Parts: sequence; C-alpha cells; structure tokens
Amino acid sequence: MQSRPLVGVIACRRNVEGHAAHVVTDKYLSTLRDYGLAPVVLPVWQDAVDGDLLAHLDGLLLTGSYSNVEPSRYGAERAPENTRDDLHRDAAALAWIPAAIASGQPLLGICRGFQELNVAYGGTLHQAVQNVPSLLDHREPDADYAARYAPAHDIVVEPGGRLAALYPESCSKVNSLHQQGIDRLGEGLCVEARAQDGLVEAVSVAAAKDFALAVQWHPEWVPAEHPLYHALFEGFAAACCGHRDRRARAVDPTTA
Repeated sequence: MQSRPLVGVIACRRNVEGHAAHVVTDKYLSTLRDYGLAPVVLPVWQDAVDGDLLAHLDGLLLTGSYSNVEPSRYGAERAPENTRDDLHRDAAALAWIPAAIASGQPLLGICRGFQELNVAYGGTLHQAVQNVPSLLDHREPDADYAARYAPAHDIVVEPGGRLAALYPESCSKVNSLHQQGIDRLGEGLCVEARAQDGLVEAVSVAAAKDFALAVQWHPEWVPAEHPLYHALFEGFAAACCGHRDRRARAVDPTTA
C-alpha cells in the first residue's frame, strides 16, 4: 500500500499558557487529510530548514495567519494599521520557500502564505488595502465564522495560466479575510487571478518545476462546497502524489 504524501505545514509562533508554541489551526491539517495527504507541522525556528526533513517532504503548505510579514522584509515603514508580527514565522517561511522551489516540491500558499511568496520574490505589500483609493475593503465582517468565510467578491482567472488549467471557469466568487495585499508583484511571479478592483488574488512561480500557486483567499474553508477551492486542493494533492512517486523511484528504480 502506498504511503500518503508528506506535506510540511508552516506553523505560527504563539504564546500558549505562558509558553512559546508552534501552532497550526485544524482546518488546514484536516483539509490536507481529506485530500489524501499527511500533514507534518514545521516549527518556525530561525534556522528552520532541515535538509533531512526537506528530503522526505512531498509538498509545502504556507497557511494564513492573523500576523503579517514584518514591513522591513520588503523595505517599508510600518503603517499604523499593521500591529501583529510573527518574526519567527517570517524567518522560517522565507527560508522554506526557496528551499521547496529549488527541490521541486509542490507549494500552495494561502493568505499570509500568498503574501510571503510575494515578499520572497522581492515584491512589496499594501499594509492596509482599505486605505488605497482604488481598492475595495477586503477585510472580513465582524460576524460568525460562516459569515466571515462566505464568498465575498468575484475574481477573474487569467486565461492560459496554471490556475486556469485547474479550474475551467473564467470567474468565481471567493471569501475575503485580509487587510494586506500585493502592491508590487515579485519578480518571477505570474498573476493568475485578480479581484474586480484589480488587486492580485492568485500568483504562480514562473520557473517552478512543479505546482507552485498561492491565493489571497482561504480555500481550506469547506472546499467540497466550492468548485474552485476543491480544484486547488485536488491539483495540489495530485502534484504531491507525483512528487512522492518520483522520490520513491529515485530510491528504488523498480518502483511502479
């Protein structure tokens, strides 16, 4: 019986009962399991990338978070609205991203993970999208979780791109739970979708050997009910399975 592909899931550094903890919310881990993947929580130490662990992983998931990438990472001064940092996660994510891409691992970024990918490729961020005159307010409503994660606005999928290859429709509704967003696109990234106000909502890594997509919305929220979210996780899972199979053949060329 084939083993499930192992997917590294970036953690956040939080204080839990007075102790430093490495935390991942269950919705990410459960969704990976639902798509046949085995999640492995990656601690966010400053020297986080472990070569032995990297060699056994079949994918990398960069989760969302209430914290933001520290503005000095992209050469900006802090805006008053930007109040929640996680410097340990910044260091870990910005080290794991190039390591995963270089090793040919599939990568999926979500919300903060989408922003981390942009910063990793030299891009910059709006720290308060709601204050940019041409852009909508993309923050979630002050309501229960069902309302916060409900579809909030349309996106237009770029034709001929990697996202379009997974999802055949030209547009879809997505949820919206973010204050920050892409300002200058990172070099080597391709726009895969935009909101109706022009804000970039999905990107891919042009030179990646395998699946390397990131989205500003939260597809881990009941993906079975949303064809676009489902297509993203199906595509990521298929890529992780392919990576597992190639890794197995490298160890034993007789593996089918």
